[in-house]
Amino acid sequence: MLTIADEQIIHQFIEQAFQEDVQNGDYSSLSCIPANARGKAILKVKENGILAGVELAKIIFKFLDENYTIKIFKNDGDKIAVGDIAFEVACNTQALLKAERLVLNCMQRMCGVATLTNQYIAAIAHTNAKVLDTRKTTPLFRYFEKWAVRIGGGYNHRFGLYDRMMLKDNHIDFAGGIKQAIEKANQYRAANNLQIPLEVETRNLEEVHQVLAGENVQRIMFDNFKLVDLKSGVELVNHKIETEASGGVTLQTITAIAETGVQFISVGALTHHYTSLDLSLKAV
Repeated sequence: MLTIADEQIIHQFIEQAFQEDVQNGDYSSLSCIPANARGKAILKVKENGILAGVELAKIIFKFLDENYTIKIFKNDGDKIAVGDIAFEVACNTQALLKAERLVLNCMQRMCGVATLTNQYIAAIAHTNAKVLDTRKTTPLFRYFEKWAVRIGGGYNHRFGLYDRMMLKDNHIDFAGGIKQAIEKANQYRAANNLQIPLEVETRNLEEVHQVLAGENVQRIMFDNFKLVDLKSGVELVNHKIETEASGGVTLQTITAIAETGVQFISVGALTHHYTSLDLSLKAV
């Protein structure tokens, strides 16, 4: 269910996208399509994968034509195959042609993210680990890539620098060490009444011990740990705080990582290494 804040983000994005693409007018359509004409089109699937972006497409069509209608044959999260028809939309023809590229650009990318995420989920289905995305997203398209991660079965990490404190190696080095960084972070949270979690990245088992000696840390990240050290790190933490593995995670390595017992695995590739799915919107 979309919140008012979600709707504001989406509408702002749509407005900016049409400003980029249309500006003073879609002259191709304006020149040869009557203003009151109505038309139909189907969304054709041309690659196998996971469908994502149908709900967004509905919002885009409605943005241009309040009287649009749509028949949904496949929903977000459904498996799709070559030849499937995801939906049929009917609306003002000029609006349909204006919306075509934005709908396809968004849905192709969201399908790519959802499909890749689903592959990672399948690789660790026998474990209790959860797959997370990261901030390694396309600028100004983060909301939609993270939406697609959820559709694909994954979970969202922080949305930005504002909703989770995450002390990474550079923060720690600039602050003078893990102990100092944790203390300063907790002081800042208290002084500013920030009700956000604190996560600390570690590079080795010695740093894991240092984090465990600190106070009020909600999650520890094991960054680029070897499997044997990751397993030791998980055992050291022993459920005192949440655990997360990160760094160079691939479809070939995630199964073994999950089998160490770590709770979360963050995968930057979900949103920076996906391949868009081929879709088309065709008049009928």
